Amino acid sequence: MAATTMQAVEQDLATLQSNGVSVGMQELLRYKALAHMLSITPSSRSASQLAGGERSLFKGRGMEFDEARHYQAGDDIRSIDWRVTARTGKTHTKIFREERERPVFVFVDMSESMHFGTQLLFKSVQAAHMAALISWAAVGRGDKLGGIVFNEHSDIESKPRAQTKNALHFLNNLAKLQSASVQQDKPVSSSTVGKNHSGFLTALRRMHYLAKPGSLIHIISDGYDLQEEHFSLMGDISRHCELKVTFVQDPFERALPQAYDTQTLSVTDGIIRGSLTLGDQKQSHRYQEQQSLRLEYLKTELAKSRVQARLVSAGTVLDRQLIARNRGFEMGVLL
Repeated sequence: MAATTMQAVEQDLATLQSNGVSVGMQELLRYKALAHMLSITPSSRSASQLAGGERSLFKGRGMEFDEARHYQAGDDIRSIDWRVTARTGKTHTKIFREERERPVFVFVDMSESMHFGTQLLFKSVQAAHMAALISWAAVGRGDKLGGIVFNEHSDIESKPRAQTKNALHFLNNLAKLQSASVQQDKPVSSSTVGKNHSGFLTALRRMHYLAKPGSLIHIISDGYDLQEEHFSLMGDISRHCELKVTFVQDPFERALPQAYDTQTLSVTDGIIRGSLTLGDQKQSHRYQEQQSLRLEYLKTELAKSRVQARLVSAGTVLDRQLIARNRGFEMGVLL
């Protein structure tokens, strides 16, 4: 059974062209052909937030003026072009065209807690795959792609541009920072506690500054460092932008592995040492309940700002999760 499972993992890694631990450009380029599987079309809620009387499926520099024509019954009076009306003596209304060149920002967390995985990929690798999928989907639509990738020690910012080479530049920086983070990663110490909390907040504030009204922002993280001030800032961002959050979760973080015999494991977060007993139904249930409460907390906080969120597993190939979602099954949707 174990050999069969190992074989399946090796086959999946070969398909992904990944080692599961560090990210290479080849595996990110793979998602260019799969970009059609993810829709980043603006939601109807975003359309309703547009200024002016016209609604559009597209957001970017706003509704761009196209022409003025004679006023017709049913036209919104807020769209009347008063200058042309005064000049011609006849009522004219402004016509706007849909603007497709919308800024899309990908905000990727590459902190220490993301470098963990028990079945297929590190969470940071799956986060990079999700970021690549979003990036290629944005480029495919003609949107401007930008983003921020960060860890406890540094961050890399990419200004939004509507070019394939910009996507390559962004993904190359993403791969470099992820790989460097894995190589430099070491057990958490008391001196580093809180660094990602402040690093995440600093990067999020920068994103708030960069993202113009109407932008689409995808945040990819495991959510472990999110606190009240993060959610407050997300709420501010979501008032003017469409904000979506993808939480990457390892299967181990949802439920303890099944064990036929009772086994006690020593575990540590680098500071506090404890133990987990596999095969103990009471402890397994308590652990699962704690993880469910954590997700419920994230769900409640994001719901306050009507932020869309989903769960993605690091233990399954991303393609399969997308296919399951597109066929009507849940892809770990929180909201």
